[in-house]
Amino acid sequence: MQIFFSVGEPSGDLHGANLIRALRARNPDWQFVGYGGPKMADAGCHLHADLTQLAVMWVAQVLWNIRTFLRLLADADHYFQTQRPDMVILIDYPGFNWWIARKAKAAGIPVVYYGTPQLWAWAGWRVSKMRRFVDHVLCKLPFEEKWFRDRGCHATFVGHPYFDELRSRKLDPQFLKQIESPSQPLVTILPGSRTQEVRSNLPEFLKTAKRIRKSVPEARFAVAVFKQSQREMVEEFVQQSGQPVDIYVGKTPELIQAAKCCLACSGSVSLELLYHTKPAAILYQISRVGYVVQWALRKVRYITLVNLLTANDPFDDRSAGIYDPADPRDQHVLMPEYLTMGDRTNELAAHVVHWLTDPQAYGNRRQALEDLKNRVAQGGASERAAEYIAGLFEKEETIRKVDAA
Repeated sequence: MQIFFSVGEPSGDLHGANLIRALRARNPDWQFVGYGGPKMADAGCHLHADLTQLAVMWVAQVLWNIRTFLRLLADADHYFQTQRPDMVILIDYPGFNWWIARKAKAAGIPVVYYGTPQLWAWAGWRVSKMRRFVDHVLCKLPFEEKWFRDRGCHATFVGHPYFDELRSRKLDPQFLKQIESPSQPLVTILPGSRTQEVRSNLPEFLKTAKRIRKSVPEARFAVAVFKQSQREMVEEFVQQSGQPVDIYVGKTPELIQAAKCCLACSGSVSLELLYHTKPAAILYQISRVGYVVQWALRKVRYITLVNLLTANDPFDDRSAGIYDPADPRDQHVLMPEYLTMGDRTNELAAHVVHWLTDPQAYGNRRQALEDLKNRVAQGGASERAAEYIAGLFEKEETIRKVDAA
């Protein structure tokens, strides 16, 4: 039995690796090939290409790499025609993966989308592609199953695979001991994993740090850098800011655990913050054009997964991009968020100063995060997805035996 993976994001590489391990535990003789990243390779996937090296955003970056994408698509199509894997599994990365799904379906190969793109947020029309090219939709978030089913997709909720990784992760105790200081609260800055995210968000976070220090002089700040290649850029931004900020590469989990609270770029890191029950203020700085585009297309009020998980109905209020802590509709929000093209450093700083100086407010926020964590962060998504996929093969095998008889 052979499964072809197509995975293009670093987070998808992580989820793909955990799924492969769960599948191999059930079926040691299965083979895994395709596009992914180093974590999937370590888990036993034979990579045809490291697609995570092309984790790009926006149209300009895609066009710059279009020849590479077309070559990878042609290679996958050839492989489907000549080797005919038993299944194709897609994880996130919708721009490229829609084409992979199209080629797989044309070759008569079943397609499973594990970790679906957030079509419900601002690309609802793409659900027609999901119906046409994907046989099974495995959802990460509880409200996604109904959304996809209502639109004609065969969808099943399995849980968010990120919590599997968080539950199995081991922190560095020596590093934690080194950076913890009860008298000097640590504020961890999480500017994003993509280089363009760091470039957009870090200067604003450093301005926010300066504002926080005026009210809480004893506060310390540290930037969690995703990869070594970004360190020089981060050092340059920190030097330009004139702020005393520590920089660490590859220590994100420890920096979150050690922090009193955090400043974070919107993304899956909000789930990690939830897992560690760390109060955080969220920023996503975009261009004027990007702001207009998202305003026109976004169909949910919040950009942060944690805030969507606390909403009674994520699709009830579609007044996008206007989170307001004074608005009664936003009283459930646990991570104040700002998708903006302007300066929101005053608001970001105010949230952090409030948590650093008001023990009751800080305790209440942590307890609310703990309550949500207990409801949604129990893990097991990789095993449930593996069970579902194995069940598909068992069902096909049963049908073949009946037909043969």
